Amino acid sequence: MTLPLAMSLLLAVAMVVLAIMATRGRRSLGISILSAGLVSLLASVMFLLLAAPDVAMTEAAIGSGLTTFLFFFVLGRVRRGEHD
Repeated sequence: MTLPLAMSLLLAVAMVVLAIMATRGRRSLGISILSAGLVSLLASVMFLLLAAPDVAMTEAAIGSGLTTFLFFFVLGRVRRGEHD
């Protein structure tokens, strides 16, 4: 087994585990949000392994960074009970 194949399989398994954690996170909504962000971050690493650096950068910036930030921002506002 070659190193890129082994890394791809390890990333795929980690992504599946984190996706299950994100969907089944009954203890804390924050853990679910972080799990979803990590799935996106691992997807960007997978895109790098597939020689698509432009897609990897976009996924890391939008999928992992911005989306996770927005989820936590909205969660904080909902918990404080702020209304527009």
